[in-house]
Amino acid sequence: MKMTNNTVLITGGSSGIGLELATELLKRGNIVIVTGRDQSNLDVVRAKVPGLNTIQSDVSDPSAIRDLCQKVMTQYPNLNVLVNNAGIMRKINLHQTSSNLEDVTREIEINLNGTIWMVSQFLPHLKKQKASAIVNVSSGLAFVPMAISPIYSASKAAIHAYTRALRMQLKNTSVVVFELAPPGTETPLFRGDFSDHDVGGFKPMSVKTLVSQAIAGIEKGTPEIRPGLSNVLKTMSRVAPNFIFKQLSRPVDQMLAESQN
Repeated sequence: MKMTNNTVLITGGSSGIGLELATELLKRGNIVIVTGRDQSNLDVVRAKVPGLNTIQSDVSDPSAIRDLCQKVMTQYPNLNVLVNNAGIMRKINLHQTSSNLEDVTREIEINLNGTIWMVSQFLPHLKKQKASAIVNVSSGLAFVPMAISPIYSASKAAIHAYTRALRMQLKNTSVVVFELAPPGTETPLFRGDFSDHDVGGFKPMSVKTLVSQAIAGIEKGTPEIRPGLSNVLKTMSRVAPNFIFKQLSRPVDQMLAESQN
């Protein structure tokens, strides 16, 4: 699918991968709308990126998604590309979560439920377009979980499974379904809770490189786009699953030790 002259909606577009993708797609002549929970952040990026359209919305709130759809259908009736990018990633010690059940599933509500709800809400419209696409952002951790981020890893593995099923169900429609599985990428989300030790000391991919490969993959029609280390994780999950899982699990010992101090 050519990534020019489209109308694109990107959730979680006020920073990181979403903002970089929005910026690049604007340069290619697309109309781009980004969403985010924080209006002040949206105001900042709209001032920095001329031509960018913003709508405040929270993907973890079904009523907000319904309102978002109504606004988009009114203001941007030619919408034909949906990018489900909104997400959070946290380091979670499962020994310490029993008293806060609502908080421990935040990644499920935002990363997974938000993606499913957005697709469900916008799919009837996308199916009416001559050419349309859904891009669900998962992660390399969809293939091998990182034990210090158990809920995030679970949410991304579920997005991977959901996207495969969605692609199969939409095979006879005008909607092309892509999965973008980024590796660790130099973004505020990745750097929020994590030290170099937590991620094994590897160098995160630059967000510009990630977005460049993502757009190239979409234009080539690659259903599952796995830049850099994500492709390694997919391969290793098949040939040496226990080995790669243990490698990613090394930071657990330090996390557990810190919780006992």
